[in-house]
Amino acid sequence: MARRSKGGGAEGDGMRMQVVWRKGAVRLVLVSAIAWALLVILALAFHLWSCNSDVPFLSGCPIPVADDPDSITIPKRTPNTIVHCGFMKNSGADMDDVDVKYIQKCKFVVASGIFDGYDIPHQPSNISIRSQKLFCFLMVVDEVSLDFIEKNTTVKYLWRGKYTFAVAVHKHHKSIYEEGDAIKRRKRYARPLVDLQMKMYYHEGMEPWNPKKRMPSDVPEGAVLIREHTTMSDLFSCLWFNEVNLFTPRDQLSFGYVVYRLGDALKFFMFPNCEYNSLFILHRHTREHSSKVEWAKTIDEIVKKGLKESKGGLGLWTPYPADLSSVELPSVKRTSPAG
Repeated sequence: MARRSKGGGAEGDGMRMQVVWRKGAVRLVLVSAIAWALLVILALAFHLWSCNSDVPFLSGCPIPVADDPDSITIPKRTPNTIVHCGFMKNSGADMDDVDVKYIQKCKFVVASGIFDGYDIPHQPSNISIRSQKLFCFLMVVDEVSLDFIEKNTTVKYLWRGKYTFAVAVHKHHKSIYEEGDAIKRRKRYARPLVDLQMKMYYHEGMEPWNPKKRMPSDVPEGAVLIREHTTMSDLFSCLWFNEVNLFTPRDQLSFGYVVYRLGDALKFFMFPNCEYNSLFILHRHTREHSSKVEWAKTIDEIVKKGLKESKGGLGLWTPYPADLSSVELPSVKRTSPAG
């Protein structure tokens, strides 16, 4: 019987081990590649989910910025026509001469306002040297807020495609009728007055938001507005303020209506809510409610108790030129449990 030599056997075993090692290495590379691809997919899925998450800590997303901010060219101002916005009488004193002189040196103005001590002002922070030369920060307050501030506190360029107005989309709602429903559920304003305003808008052709509309939402995140003072953006702001002054102070209800009435005349940009959360810090109001009118459940209750807004709301008590009693508001389906 023939026998294999010891050397030949060892050499064969070595060849088999070498083949097994090569196959194992190939499998290891394939498994590693698949695992890496899965990790990339999971990371992308988490990123997309976090941008739309209801959890504040996760609701930010990165903003594309220029590599060299100093190389950005500031566009020339668009030719403008003065829009006289005279809807509100006795709207307050004119600006002091020293403030007018201060504004005239500004290329961009970051303005905010506080009324009835409803918010706490916060000093701008993390402002670059170049931004300090470009931006002026203004705060408009009334007497109540000024007194509150003295006793209790120490005192990004998002439009794209040559738009002159930019605002973030609302985090939860896209339809003004869903926003109105949320306002009523949270008792943020008198239910019958919200319904009255919504019936006016629906009667005048304002349909609920749907994907076929040209804008990603009819409801904005109104805390930050970015605009250039062109004729159309001034007109839009004036008309929007007129709606807020005439009807309920819930400005997110009337934004979409004014956009609808202006049609294609206003070109503006709505940026994702996650970009808003990445750039700005949201500070809550000093209190949950701002008016006794918010708690009213019926028109009779408002009339009998003599509840009135200190500012605006006159349009809700002015006879409407059509019968709204037969107008049925569109059904509302909640798209977000947080809203």
